[in-house]
Amino acid sequence: MNTTKEQLIAKEIYKHMGGKDNTTDIYNCMTRVRIDLVDPSVVDEVELKKVDGVMGVVQDGNNLQVVVGPGTASKVATELASMSGSVKGAAVDENLDPELTSGRASTEQITKENKEKYKKGNDNAFKRITRSIASIFVPLIPAFVGAGIIGGIASIFQNMITAGQLDAATWGHAVDILNIIKNGLFGYLNIYVGINAAKVFGATQGMGGVIAGIIYLTGMNPENPLINIFTGEPLLAGQGGIIGVIFAVFILSYVEKAVRKVIPDALDIIFTPTIALLVVGLLTIFVIMPVAGVISSSLVGSINWVLDIGGAFSGFILGAFFLPLVMFGLHQVLTPIHIEMISSTDQTNLLPILAMAGAGQVGAAIAVWMRARQNKQLTNMIKGALPVGILGIGEPLIYAVTLPLGRTFITACIGGGIGGAVIGFFGSVGATAIGPSGVALIPLIANNMWLQYVIGLIAAYIGGFVVTYFFGVPKSAMEPTELQGSGSQAQDPLADFN
Repeated sequence: MNTTKEQLIAKEIYKHMGGKDNTTDIYNCMTRVRIDLVDPSVVDEVELKKVDGVMGVVQDGNNLQVVVGPGTASKVATELASMSGSVKGAAVDENLDPELTSGRASTEQITKENKEKYKKGNDNAFKRITRSIASIFVPLIPAFVGAGIIGGIASIFQNMITAGQLDAATWGHAVDILNIIKNGLFGYLNIYVGINAAKVFGATQGMGGVIAGIIYLTGMNPENPLINIFTGEPLLAGQGGIIGVIFAVFILSYVEKAVRKVIPDALDIIFTPTIALLVVGLLTIFVIMPVAGVISSSLVGSINWVLDIGGAFSGFILGAFFLPLVMFGLHQVLTPIHIEMISSTDQTNLLPILAMAGAGQVGAAIAVWMRARQNKQLTNMIKGALPVGILGIGEPLIYAVTLPLGRTFITACIGGGIGGAVIGFFGSVGATAIGPSGVALIPLIANNMWLQYVIGLIAAYIGGFVVTYFFGVPKSAMEPTELQGSGSQAQDPLADFN
């Protein structure tokens, strides 16, 4: 049986991260394999970056992110999980190459000195929070993308029905069906988040889903509603949203563990879930929902206020500084903010601005392509990464092109800022769902403002291209270079460009 490219990448990842026993969880987003580590101090980032097919490596505390590109990420994650047996139902090959376990005979071999040394320099409260948020939402990204695009198609059909371009009797059913599919995610998103949050915080996943479901206030008598103890107004279903769910499940994890310590094992299955759900359920209804509601509404209001007041200036700052967040994998922290904005105002005005960062990078890559045509290695990487970059997946361009070139990354950020300024100038350009960016975000633009969004994209393309063409291409990048391979092996000559 032939070994696939993904299996080879997975094997090499294990080889340079300390073996298959050095992981507690494996999952992926659109372009990255994310690995939760037992001992992060044994990872060899230098050798890992040299693996053919690896575009970049980001190590953040106990979380290792290996950038391998769209499509490949899910396949490599599956291979890693299968090799380690970390996924339910995954078969473990007992005849795996011994290199997969090299460097880690068992988790007991972790030295206290290594853990403390790494923790001191690489872990803090902020990083732990960002890792937790990413771990909650990253597994949902494929669902966000699929459901979001389906919802966007439904919106296009609905707009055409309203304009008289489609027959309402016939196409109305199509819109209803597409919305039913979309709402399979967005209608019950709190529950999915609750389950994932429980997994991250160490609570029972089913109970996390139940606590999240409380937010919907199912079964409340509308004629005798529950009262918000802080305002005296009726408590509204969904109040506090995703932020409330995360807080509630976080508290659940502590309450469940505390109850389990005092309940005899024979009675645990009966009393622990009952007591934990009752205590945290009451806290959720009467404290967490009202408080989280204030926090979420204040957060959304503040962001919209900054965008309204700052206009083009705010757009430039946000568009210019988003690429560094993507580079470090911190952009997932914004996911709950987008969701709260959609929940409160039916659109997120933040996403179209941030999407300009990727567009600026596309323009920068085209400029490098034109000026460095004799560098076959570089132009080959651009050809491979550019199409997905246009569709809003920016990591391949970041790690294969702009970041290794140094100044090109900066000019790409400037291009993103130019596009963000244009979107900020127009104002109120929002997306009805989160998921893709770039050209793929067009169907999700709210209120028929897709033309303004396209103008912003074009501005970012042109801005990134012009600034990079004149100021962002190092001379060494334009030197003739023959194509010797692909992946990270072809990136090595770029290491000195910055």
